[in-house]
Amino acid sequence: MSWAKRSVTAVLTAAVAASVAACTSEGNSAEDAASCVYQVTYDGRTYRDVANVEFTVGSKLGTATKPPCDDTGGQDEEPATKETAYSVDGISPRMAIAVGDSPDDVQFVAVYSGNELPPEVKELIASS
Repeated sequence: MSWAKRSVTAVLTAAVAASVAACTSEGNSAEDAASCVYQVTYDGRTYRDVANVEFTVGSKLGTATKPPCDDTGGQDEEPATKETAYSVDGISPRMAIAVGDSPDDVQFVAVYSGNELPPEVKELIASS
């Protein structure tokens, strides 16, 4: 085999090895970190994240709990955390709330029925 062919083969082998290493070492941890759905419990109900909703934060309701994320089979499990729950103007807290550290830093979450959002939340999204 000529020097040029050996060089090309070495470069291609190195590129494939680097690609495989990147997929196995970083890919799994990124996949694992992203596999837990953002959800909280408040007043006996479970709420999940809803993106791209314009809303107005109302009054403080109490404390919501973000359950632990166990996407690694018990290794490096994130502990449960507490967040402040706020009402959302125009929607019953039975349907949706906002959670976060302060009224200026909150996330909109809603109760789902299967994979369906409550009609009130769908209306809010449509008006956004």
